[in-house]
Amino acid sequence: MTNVAFFSDNAIRIRGARVHNLRNLDVDIPRDAIVVLTGVSGSGKSSLAFDTLFAEGQRRYLESLSTYTRQFLDQLERPDVDLIEGLPPTISIGQRAGSAGPRSTLATTTEIYDYLRLLYARAGQVHCWECGRVVSRQTTRAVVDQILALQERKKVMILAPLVRGRRGMHRAVFEKICQEGFVRARVDGQVVDAADPPQLSRGKLHDIEVVVDRIIIKDGIRSRLTESVTLAMAHGEGICLVSHFEADVWHDRLFSEKFACPDCDLSFPELEPRSFSFNSPYGACPECDGLGIVTDSRAEDARNKLADTNATVFSRPVCPACAGARLNPFARAVKLAGTPIYELTALSISDAAAFFARLDVYLKSSDEKTVFSAAGRAAAERTIPDVVTRLNFLQKVGLDYVSLDRPTRTLSGGEFQRARLAACLGSGLTGVCYVLDEPTIGLHPHDTARLIDVLKQLRNLGNSLVVVEHDAEMMRRADYLIDLGPGAGKEGGQIVAAGRPHEVAEQSESATARFLRGEAGLPKCTQRRPVDRSHMLTIRGAHLHNLKKITVDLPLGVFTCATGVSGSGKSSLLVETVLPALKQALSGDHGVTGPYDRLDGAGEISRVVEIDQRPIGRTGRSNPATYTGIWTEVRKVFAQTREARIRGYTTRRFSFNSRDGRCETCHGQGSKRIEMQFMPDMHVACPDCKGDRFNRQTLAVRFAARSVADVLRMRIDEAARFFENFPKLRAWLETLCEVGLGYLCLGQSSLTLSGGEAQRVKLAAELSRTGDTRTLFVLDEPTTGLHPHDIAKLVALLERLVDLGNSVVVIEHQLDVIAAADWVIDLGPGGGADGGTVVAEGTPENVAKINGSHTAAALREFFSRRLAATGR
Repeated sequence: MTNVAFFSDNAIRIRGARVHNLRNLDVDIPRDAIVVLTGVSGSGKSSLAFDTLFAEGQRRYLESLSTYTRQFLDQLERPDVDLIEGLPPTISIGQRAGSAGPRSTLATTTEIYDYLRLLYARAGQVHCWECGRVVSRQTTRAVVDQILALQERKKVMILAPLVRGRRGMHRAVFEKICQEGFVRARVDGQVVDAADPPQLSRGKLHDIEVVVDRIIIKDGIRSRLTESVTLAMAHGEGICLVSHFEADVWHDRLFSEKFACPDCDLSFPELEPRSFSFNSPYGACPECDGLGIVTDSRAEDARNKLADTNATVFSRPVCPACAGARLNPFARAVKLAGTPIYELTALSISDAAAFFARLDVYLKSSDEKTVFSAAGRAAAERTIPDVVTRLNFLQKVGLDYVSLDRPTRTLSGGEFQRARLAACLGSGLTGVCYVLDEPTIGLHPHDTARLIDVLKQLRNLGNSLVVVEHDAEMMRRADYLIDLGPGAGKEGGQIVAAGRPHEVAEQSESATARFLRGEAGLPKCTQRRPVDRSHMLTIRGAHLHNLKKITVDLPLGVFTCATGVSGSGKSSLLVETVLPALKQALSGDHGVTGPYDRLDGAGEISRVVEIDQRPIGRTGRSNPATYTGIWTEVRKVFAQTREARIRGYTTRRFSFNSRDGRCETCHGQGSKRIEMQFMPDMHVACPDCKGDRFNRQTLAVRFAARSVADVLRMRIDEAARFFENFPKLRAWLETLCEVGLGYLCLGQSSLTLSGGEAQRVKLAAELSRTGDTRTLFVLDEPTTGLHPHDIAKLVALLERLVDLGNSVVVIEHQLDVIAAADWVIDLGPGGGADGGTVVAEGTPENVAKINGSHTAAALREFFSRRLAATGR
């Protein structure tokens, strides 16, 4: 199905797409528009957006390289598609922050740090890291200009320092002064005759300068001043003292043609942008190599020091040399407007924007020389606007609460994607097709509107945006909506509806259309579980990050939802405070404290399980089958076949980690990694096993006409039917289907799973093995990657956990989930410094009545829309 009413010839035309489950799909995607691809999980959205559109764009880019360059690269395989026309250059903005290096930060990801390094190198003021004294480097002409700027008829002495703070009688120094033809010297502040110097005390510190010239400021003395300053610099080894007489006192000013502190006898290198790079040996702290934390054997020493000072297990051991600043002493001592670069990057985005607003005032003021030199001012005028632009974009995408030095690896998938969006906006590229994967992940409904405005800015620059998304507001405000389905896997891969959002909602009966009309979604809870005030887990005085010593009651035996705008403190409270505190209490360790005063009610819980979105394995060998234990049972099935028993094969033979059964060419990986040097590494199918992962002998053993490789390629819902006569296997597989993952393949690499998919695999594993009650389950945004149609299944499973006698706490922004909870805890009211307090708590209906809560406002609109659509 193709809808071309929205556009004329300005479209990306795709014909006969057959990647993964796409069923010979034809579609026209408008250019210079925001196009949302939606549909139930597994319907083919990512196959169309990333594996077809982006893959073809990347392949065409490689083909544009020179023949010489291409000889070093394996050519990318063309997506299985008949035709793609009108495809502009493509850029994929995904959620995989975990692939970033350990030195990567938000500032480096958005390129803000590149501008800051340039700004500090050109406009920064060097200080001695020993004494804190300002160290400057100036040319002879600059020194002369500053002397001539003094008031006319001012008395001035030009001096060359020879001795600074050294003990001794220094007779040889005075002899040298006379030999050089000078008449006067200044000793400890007093001008004396060099031929008849005072008797100096051998044990005291002395300063001795030769008086090169004495002069009165007036017209026509530039030539004489230039000669005198040059002579002083020569005799003072690059240092010149200028002293002028004012109010009966001589005032000294030191000038240097080299970076050096005369008091501490320290020399400084030339300021360069690389001086502030913690990725470069020229800027990185030599103790921690620019990581800011202690590594290897030093980590244990740091932990011991933390324990000795009653620090907490919640702290990471920072480098004792740089205190986490990552930079060497020289870079740390350079300041701009009194602020070193590491203190600037420690600010939140909003605070950094305020800092540069003040700098902008300095730039426009008449007294800007107090902050900027002439060269520094020129550099600031070129760099500060670019920094401010990027900071503004970061605020617009809802990241105002994040600090610039936040490690990229610690960003959530949604935060990472929005950071890269801000970088793209700042780059000013036009004519590009951006492919985005659920950019609203992690965003409160209050922040989603701001993100959509940013996407529209990107579109208005002349770019095309293809967005894989499930958020209702994003769908409604898109220029064009393409709904794939109708189901997942083999039941998907077709265009169900395409057009403007209101056209899709009115003309289709798909799950997406019903959701847009308000007819689908979770039913309103008529009977919420009662909250027993005597059955609570209470954290008192929580003060980690932006939490303001709050006390929070988590009701047990119910379904609780913690919500609030991005950066309000939800993860700080639950993931970084409550979870470690509870694990510590359950382990019986009462000797370590954390960022809280007290934890009450831990005795009500026997076990705590965190189900997060981290990958289920560190390598591509891990997959849903191995993580859940399913593959162990599958290997037993194959080991019991007649052919396996005849050959003497055990379960070990059917492991792709075992030398007995795996393909030795790829070591059971199924693919070979190709290093791309200047691009991310790529993987190609193993030339021997063709991706099967096992050797020929192992593949010869079959169960029900299927090899182990065939089973690994099975979809989970297909495998549930295939192993229906094996109760344990069937139960595990059906649980995976219940969490909405029936469309995944059993052997799908963990590296290809989204954060939400990995989280649901973990949830299924817990549901399959849980036998304990009184368990507290904590989930961080479990609806990530789920279509509203699938969210109902997820909530039903969470409700099942509670019905078994457990407690469930989810961090969530999805309004259907918030409305389904028994109890809601709303943090805020804003993010960062404006958050960290409990704004509202109670049932969803009661929270919706609270004024001053962004969640309450969103719930009121949600309840009103649902009532209008369904009458309930």
